[in-house]
Amino acid sequence: MAKAKAPRRPLESCTIKHINKTINAGDCVLMRPPDQSNPQYVARIERIDADARGGNVKVLARWYYRPEESIGGRRQFHGSKELFLSDHYDVQSADTIEGKCTVHSFKSYTKLDSVVNDDFFCRFEYNSSTGAFNPDRVAVYCKCEMPYNPDDLMVQCEDCSDCRSLKNWNWYYFSCHFQLEQKWLKKF
Repeated sequence: MAKAKAPRRPLESCTIKHINKTINAGDCVLMRPPDQSNPQYVARIERIDADARGGNVKVLARWYYRPEESIGGRRQFHGSKELFLSDHYDVQSADTIEGKCTVHSFKSYTKLDSVVNDDFFCRFEYNSSTGAFNPDRVAVYCKCEMPYNPDDLMVQCEDCSDCRSLKNWNWYYFSCHFQLEQKWLKKF
């Protein structure tokens, strides 16, 4: 006869001894990947529970994907710290947590005075089985019609007719604006 599973009890928080940090449901964490040559996984902790004696702590993790882990792969407009909140959940040992991190909204990330190693941002939710994104559209800028990448410098231009013909007519990536200036100078 199969042995019945011992009941698990929910915890409000747990302390991860090897990093000396308290983790709560809702926290974003860095988790150890099986292959140490890969970057740490990023997850949001949805639930924490333990066995009846308070040991064997497990967490329900909702995974963030990096752009290169998605079906479409990394695109030019994806920032180096960009993550997608996925519909992929998994139960993991709390011992695989290596630290806390902060996943900002895109808007709050762009307003940070400085970005540290444990800062990330998310502007899309990602369906891991279909590869679909929500939202499926974002505002585009510049002559190249790319969404905003916070890693690339953008400049505001209000003087030229090229700028006025675009939806977001006065914001250019510096590299594109430089190319337009070169074209404009060749006219003279």
